[in-house]
Formats: sequence, C-alpha cells, structure tokens
Amino acid sequence: MTEKVAKIDSDPSVEKSGCSGFVCGVVEGFYGRPWTSEQRKDLFVKMKKWGMDSYLYAPKDDYKHRAYWRELYSVEEAEHLTALITSAKENGIIFYYAISPGLDITYSSVKEVSALKRKLEQVSQFGCEAFALLFDDIEPEMSEADKEVYQSFAHAQVSVTNEIFQHLGQPKFMLCPTQYCAARAVPDVKTSEYLNTIGSKLVPEIDVMWTGPKVISRLLTVESIEEITDVLKRPPIIWDNLHANDYDQKRVFLGPYSGRSPDIMKKIRGVLTNPNCEYGANFVAIHTLAQWSRCSIDGKVDLSLNDTVSADIKLEIETEDGVAEDVPTTLTPLMYHPRRALRNAIIEWLPEFKKSRHVWGPIEPKPQVITTNTVCTTIAPSAPPSVFPPTVNTCISVTTTTTSSTTGCIAVPVSNHSSQLETLADVCSFPHPGPFVNSLAADSKIASSDDGGSQTSQTTEPMEVNATPDSSLPASISSAELKKSSNEDVAMADNVSCDSCSTSVTPTGSSNMQMSSVLGGSSSMLVEETLTGQDRDLTEEDLILLCELFYLPFEHGSQGSQLLQEFAWLKMNAAAVIQAKSKSDGEISSPEVQEWMKRSERFNEITESLNQLFQRLSYSNNRELLFDLYPYVWDIRGVVSILSCYVKWLGSSKSLKETLNNVDQEAWMFRGGLIADLQRQIPIDSSNDLFLYKPPDVPCHKIYNIRPYLPADESAIYSICIKTCMDGMDGTETFEKYPDLAADRIVGPFLNFSPENCFVVEDGWDIVGYGLAALDAKDFLRKSEMAWIPNLREKYPKTESAETAAEKMIFDIYSFKNDLPDVLASHNSSVITTALLTSVLDQSVSKRLMTCIFAALRANGSLGCHVEIKTSEKYLHEFYSKLGFAEICQGQYPDTVFLGRSF
Repeated sequence: MTEKVAKIDSDPSVEKSGCSGFVCGVVEGFYGRPWTSEQRKDLFVKMKKWGMDSYLYAPKDDYKHRAYWRELYSVEEAEHLTALITSAKENGIIFYYAISPGLDITYSSVKEVSALKRKLEQVSQFGCEAFALLFDDIEPEMSEADKEVYQSFAHAQVSVTNEIFQHLGQPKFMLCPTQYCAARAVPDVKTSEYLNTIGSKLVPEIDVMWTGPKVISRLLTVESIEEITDVLKRPPIIWDNLHANDYDQKRVFLGPYSGRSPDIMKKIRGVLTNPNCEYGANFVAIHTLAQWSRCSIDGKVDLSLNDTVSADIKLEIETEDGVAEDVPTTLTPLMYHPRRALRNAIIEWLPEFKKSRHVWGPIEPKPQVITTNTVCTTIAPSAPPSVFPPTVNTCISVTTTTTSSTTGCIAVPVSNHSSQLETLADVCSFPHPGPFVNSLAADSKIASSDDGGSQTSQTTEPMEVNATPDSSLPASISSAELKKSSNEDVAMADNVSCDSCSTSVTPTGSSNMQMSSVLGGSSSMLVEETLTGQDRDLTEEDLILLCELFYLPFEHGSQGSQLLQEFAWLKMNAAAVIQAKSKSDGEISSPEVQEWMKRSERFNEITESLNQLFQRLSYSNNRELLFDLYPYVWDIRGVVSILSCYVKWLGSSKSLKETLNNVDQEAWMFRGGLIADLQRQIPIDSSNDLFLYKPPDVPCHKIYNIRPYLPADESAIYSICIKTCMDGMDGTETFEKYPDLAADRIVGPFLNFSPENCFVVEDGWDIVGYGLAALDAKDFLRKSEMAWIPNLREKYPKTESAETAAEKMIFDIYSFKNDLPDVLASHNSSVITTALLTSVLDQSVSKRLMTCIFAALRANGSLGCHVEIKTSEKYLHEFYSKLGFAEICQGQYPDTVFLGRSF
C-alpha cells in the first residue's frame, strides 16, 4: 500500500541567513526511543525561559532520519513536524532538521543526491530554515562507484554537503563529520587528511560539529579547541555528550555541566548538549548549560587530574573527609561554578515533580542497543553468549521471585575474564541495528484517556506487558493468576502500589553456605510502607542526593562518593573490630570499635536518606518524570540494601575466616557508574546474573530490607515455611494435625544450630521471606542426626503409610541418614534454605537475598555452593543458571540433579 506524502514544491524559497551569534541548545541525537512531540514542545518553552536558542532534531532511531532517510514524510508526519517547527519559532528557537544518509548513500549517484535534496526540500516547506548533515557512526569506506569519482571519502562528503547547502539557498547549516573527535582522527587531528579536507573544501559558512578529545570528553580545553579550529579553518560547534547515557543502561547523568571552562566560549561557535535518553532526566543538564553560557569566568577551584582519589571518583571541592564543601560565597554572577549551578537547577526542578502528568503502562527499559550518539560501547566482548547475548538487555533480565530448594556446596569452575573495566567513554565501536520508531506519527509513550480508561497510542516498538514469563514463575502462581495478571491494565495516573496482590508463598528450598553472625541489640529501623501528607513531597535535599548518586561519567557526587568510601572502610576494618569484640565479654569501648560503629551509623543514615528519596519519588504527581527516573533509583536502592545488610552482618559477626579484599571481578558485568562501584565492593565473584534485574513494571513505594536474623523472628519464619509447604500439597489433614511439621523439618535445624547464618526479608512492616544458612553441610547433617531428628521422632509418631506429602515428610524423618554424594562429601559444603512470599513482586529481592548470603559465606571461607533440584522444575533451573550455577552430577533421587557455583 502506497503511503501518502505531503505535497512539496520543486523550488522552495528559503530565506538566507548568516552564521553569527553563539549557538546554545540541545541536540536530540541519542540512540533509543525518541522524545515525544509534547516533550519537545515543553523543551522549547524551557529553552526560551533559560535563554537558549537552538534545537537539532537528530534522533538516531527515528527511522526516517537515518535508516530510511530517502522516504518522504506522510501527511500525518508532516503535520507533527510542522507543529514542532512552529512551536520552536514561537519560542525563539532555531529548529535544525538533521538527516543521516551516511549508512548507505552513494555520493556519486545523481539519483541519491536528488532524493536527499527532495527530502530536505519537503522539510523546508514545513517552515524549517536550518539543516544539518550527519555522517557520524558510519564505516569510512566508499563504494566502487564513488571511488571512480572522488579522491577520498572526505571529498565525497564535502561535495554532497556543499551541493545541498547551495541548493537550499545557503541556510543555517551544520555538518557532523565521520571523524568527529580527536580520538577518531586518523592518525591525529593535525595530520588527518580527512579533517584537513573538510577544513579546506567545505563552504566556510557551514558549521562543523566536534565532540572534543573523546566521544565523551571529560575536559574541553582552549588548547584542544584551537587545534581543531586550525584544521577546520573555523571554530567548531561542540556536540557535547557529557550527559549522554544511551551507551550504559545502568547510568543516568544528573550532575551539572562541568569540565568546560567559560574561557572556551570565545573559541567556539556554540554548544549543543546531547543528553540522557529520558527526557525528564535532563532538567539539570540543560539548565546548567544555560547558566554556563551566560558566564565568562571560571569559578571552579581546579583539582589536579593526577590526584589518586580515583580515576572515576572525583569531587570538585573536597575536604579530608571526602565531603564537598559549600560553594565559595565570593562567586560573582559572571563566575560559573558547577555546584552553584546544580543548586540553582534543583530549585527550579523541584516544582516539576508536583505537576500532574499521567502515564499508562509499564516502565519501559532502554533500547537493547547499548549506544550513544557517535558511540556504541562494546562492554562485553568476551562474555559468554548465554550470559550476555548480543543486543539483549541483560540489565533487566527476568528472574523468578523466589529461591528454592538447595543443598550442599562445592567449588565449580567458572570462566574467568581478566580484562579490566575500561572507561566507557573510551570503548567505542559502530552501532548495531536497533529498533526503529516514528516519533512524528505517534507518541512514544502510552497516554491516559480522559475517562479513566486505557487508551493506548499506536507505537512501532511494543511495550512489554507481562512482568514475568511462564518459565520463571514460581510454582505457587497458578495459570489463572498469571492470565489475570497479564490482562490487567494498571493505571499509573494513581499512586498504585505493586505489592498489594497475593499473600501466598513460594516453595521453600535449601542450599549450602556459611556465615558467622549474631545481630546484637534491636532490629534495624524500618521504613514505613506509606508516607502521609507533606512527608510525601520531595525536598531540595532529596534531589541533591539524587543528583549526587547519578552525577557525571567521570565523577561521583559528594554523597555518592561518601557512600562508597564509608562502605569500603567498614569492610576493610571489620576484621579488627570482630577480633576486638571476640576478646571481650563485656561492653566494647575500644576506639577502633567505637569508630567502626560510628561510621556504620553514618552509612546507615545515607541508606535511610536513599529509602526516603525512593518513597517520595514514587509518590510524585508527575508520573512521566517518575517513569524516567524510577528504574535508576530502584536499582541503586536495591544495591545499597545489600551493602546495608552486609554492614549489619559484619557488625554482629564474631569471626571472619578470610580478609574482605575484593575478588577479581568480571569487568564486563559492570556498566559503570556508582552502582557498579558499589557492586564491586561486595566480596563475591560476579560472573553471573546476580546484579542483573528487571525493574518492576509498575512503580511502587514499598521498601524491602534484608537483615540478619533475630530470635524474635522465629515465629514469622515458621509461618512462612508452613504457608509455603501448604501451597499445592495434598494431605492437608496431616499438616492440620501437626501444624509445625514442615517448619520443624525444614527451618528448625538452622534456627537452632546456625542462627548466626540466617537472614530475613522485611517489607517495612512484616517479614516476607528468609534465607537460612549453615557453614559445613557434613557438620550440619551430623548435628541434625544426633540432636534434632531424635526430637522430631518423639514429636511426630511414625505413620503406617507414606501417601500424602505430610506422611512422606514424617517418613523422611524416620529414614534420615547423614550422607552426601561422594563428589560433595569431599568438599567443605554449606547449606541454605530460602523462601519468599509471592506478594513480593519485586523480582530482584530473591537475587539480592542470595547475594547477601553468598557474600557473607565467602567472607568466612566458603568457596561455593550447590543445589539439588528436580529435573522437572524448569523455572528453578533457569533461576540458578542465572546465578552462575552449572550441572555437577545426578541428584540423590532419580528425578533430581545437583547444580553448583563457585564464589
């Protein structure tokens, strides 16, 4: 079917305009879902308010911009694009329309060049008076036909660009070259034949875009600008990727514009920032750039780049304690300081969260392609395909909401990649084909209807509907429940909690590991599930914390850095504290212990502030903004919850068998940023899917905490275990006769012989799960045989038959034997049993619980673990495979198998 296209004139009249004035604005040039028309119009209003003047339309995955650049816009698309251009003009913003024909254009083809002219003529008829040709992220090779006509690749691009520029009547015009940064200049900037050809042959009135020394440049200096200016024979326009995040699904950049002294403004034609994919996350980035453009003096205190704080952790003004000082009060309005700019931006950003904006449907993950404008980062070239398949978003892997039966522990060989994590901005290759969308014909998000129903706008990239595929559902979730869940349309216009559904539980299980800890004193403070009144409102301090946790590519904010430093210090000094405590029967008052406890409290305060931020954010009226930020805050809160649990475990431990130095980590597992740096502090081998989570489809405000077990938790653990075993079992009459049977058999030995190795999961009010562990499986079975099983035989009389589940459990008590398979008995094994309520819809909780157990066990010398599961339990096999388990041997029963992993 032929698509209707908007009518165009063959000879459009375009007003000629000069190139004077400093260009300052935004380029929508990232890979991934483009912004919506409404978001762009909102951007124009803000840009006008902040004194910015230019917007460059260049969404990489808008298919008629790049992949299908030859196709003309339909009538519907033309209306949308015309409305955008009109809106930009109304706000005094120059709308640059960019097109990227470089993937497959034949430069010497008259037909191809005519198609390019016709496409841009059509856009000019929509009222566009400024254009750009982008030749970034393409192979620097010419076709055989082009080689017969042009002397070089640069000559071909210059020829076409000059011709288009003249054909359109010499409008405002930009060119993005293939060598767009110093790192890609061959062999270097000064001697690059390509860049020198661009400089000498390109029409002088055409501006050239440049990203700086790197694709994502840490610094832009006067010297580097002068170097490229000499080669291009014109000052460049900076295409700034400082806040671009499409190359890393774990990161969003909320820090201020930094690393660019106002001194460079007199050396360049302008700056266009290519920011985060999420429109709502760009307020600080754009606002601080606008502030920077109005300043002429650098008010930031310089820090030596050779400081050893960290290659990636850098503060602007840092005290000995690693805390950023206040901005100097001597700053004048013409002096730019990033921290002052951040504070100013946050003051204006805060009201945005209170605006009522509705969004329907689940949270959408980033595109599967891990790329940024002019950068596609190959993070994991050596990763096993089963763990990191090409173009698959492993950061949101779907996992079961439960752990299940595990027994024993054995070290299992795991592939070891020794490569170090490289700076993301320096690891570049060309982009892979990604999903294409049409941001001009339909909105990229799902909008709410006026009548309260669901009105889904048409999209070319479908939104994920089901939270969990069949293969990863716990056995306790019925197919009817799954069907009901998948068919429900949840309206995000309201503050819906995703954790108010089922109260059933998942199957219990067992596995083998060790921990040595008893939590002294009272339980950790719980964060209330719901906040009321003004407690729900975000504060400036909340947004400062948010920005400092997700700061900039090359530096963490002060509170993020403090969080990292405090945990590292607590971990490294825990052994001395535990040793001091073990030598004293009374109150511990040594300076070392007191300092450790004080700093652990400081770490806990930051953790609680993050919990508060998470909950307040989830109550925001601006649901569109919430959807943009929620996955990141949810993710870092989950990681910090693991660290918080580990700190509590260290504080209650009586012994440590190994030092807590970091193990060699798999570099490709971490996508960079503070989240990755925090994950690296957890003392386990992370060569698996432990840290890869799928965020909830629906934002919720419920907080899940994992902490060490207290004696007062016994009844709650018994209750969860009993509910678990009741689900789907026959013979309930026997369980009614002996209500504690299942709990006595499954969790009782752990709580009696190894309480120091147990953890519980809380939802802010109640215990909703547990993970119980013992160090040595052989020793644990020996104690069970000698001291626990006899008591159970006295409590539960032997049955005449073993037909029901309860009768089989009693029969197992009387036939219990202390034995392990030979392949396991020769190793220092551990054992755990775990369970979570199915009301815990956050699929990351089970993994985080396992991570806490793994980390604690490894700290006490455990080398790994194994699990015995039924061969029919496919979802359990998938779950453990994602955690690094591999098949070891046949299980103790014909229908079971042992899976194992190393730490």
